[in-house]
Amino acid sequence: MTATEHTEAQFKTVMAQCRELFVKKMHDYGTAWSIMRPPSLTDQLFIKAKRIRSIEMKGCNMVGESVAGEFVAIVNYAIMGVILLRRPAEQADSLLDEAEAIRQYDQVATDTLALMLRKNHDYDEAWRDMRVSSYTDLIMMKLYRTKQIEDHEGHTLVSEGIEANYLDMLNYAVFGLIKLSLENEE
Repeated sequence: MTATEHTEAQFKTVMAQCRELFVKKMHDYGTAWSIMRPPSLTDQLFIKAKRIRSIEMKGCNMVGESVAGEFVAIVNYAIMGVILLRRPAEQADSLLDEAEAIRQYDQVATDTLALMLRKNHDYDEAWRDMRVSSYTDLIMMKLYRTKQIEDHEGHTLVSEGIEANYLDMLNYAVFGLIKLSLENEE
């Protein structure tokens, strides 16, 4: 198995775990998240990334929920964000059908895998030599960028838009989960 094939397999494993939690939470809560506006979802992502960074910097976790669990939340919130961005404006106040939510979740996951494979080709597995804390910092940076773009009502002069930033955050969170699982195996 090549390094790229190994990365793809690890990515798919992590995404399957994230999807499983998404489906279980949808059973409990339905698709209540689908009436959120994208900036509110960005703030949810911010809360999760800020908590990870706080735990990393303080070296102490007072709530007991794992950093891995927060990375899973980032994956799922980022996918929800992309789904919201792709929804027609006239549907913004209606709940998304659960089957449709899963279909769209799978589409975003497929799109993200394709993006990761293209970028991983060009960056030649560089993510493997990075620290988990660097993924956290990159996610935080992407969040500040996203908030700025949202403040500009989505208009950029030369930069990628909000969806691209959500997809990058998702990929960094998956890499963090892969690295954390490898650390736990050692």
